[in-house]
Amino acid sequence: MASQAQSFRAMHHGGTPLVLPNAWDPVTARIVAEAGFPAVATSSGAVARVLGYDDGQLTPPDEMFTAVARMVRAVDVPVTADMEAGYGLPAQEFAERLLETGAAGCNLEDSIDGVLTDPAQFADYLAEVRATAGADLVLNARVDTFLYGEDVADAIERGRAYRRAGADCVYPIFAPLDVLPDVVTGIGGPINAHAAVGGPTPAELTAAGAIRISYGTSVHNHLMSTLRDLLPSLVGEDFSA
Repeated sequence: MASQAQSFRAMHHGGTPLVLPNAWDPVTARIVAEAGFPAVATSSGAVARVLGYDDGQLTPPDEMFTAVARMVRAVDVPVTADMEAGYGLPAQEFAERLLETGAAGCNLEDSIDGVLTDPAQFADYLAEVRATAGADLVLNARVDTFLYGEDVADAIERGRAYRRAGADCVYPIFAPLDVLPDVVTGIGGPINAHAAVGGPTPAELTAAGAIRISYGTSVHNHLMSTLRDLLPSLVGEDFSA
């Protein structure tokens, strides 16, 4: 597990963009790994929906940890788990249980139920996760400022605080391309940006300064839309025979 985290952490500093199409079960994790991607990121929203829940910390923690463990077992590459805001668990318990899954990293976000968390409080949570996990987890701290407006200064302040707390990477999700360079410069260190099937693209986000690119629920949404479009063509024209 330690070697997986070490390997995954190094991917944030190699100069080559780390592109992570998010998976949601062992099958999709294997497909991502077999396609040559060096690591697998999970999507909490997609995992939740596959388990019969919705996004927004509605998945029982036991079910999410079990789902992550299954994906870890399915592949040989590092797996980083999208764990929303920690599912209400104390930081030490959260870190210990995530380590038990074999995950090499995790994504934690600084909002709950559409409300931004106090940055000092979230930084304390990150610091305790770091203290518990040591170097065995790569922490990606998601900044949700741009979900609720476009306060660049707030995003930078939060990102800096989370870096000081021990985050390996900061994820200002949905930061617009035109302000992303300022956010990257202001926060410093590796920055994760959000791509989507219809754009922005990894090339655009990398040009703006991001080193880690993830897709969140967008791949799952795209495939579910494709399935909906496919289903009518599978219906026979004559059911009377």
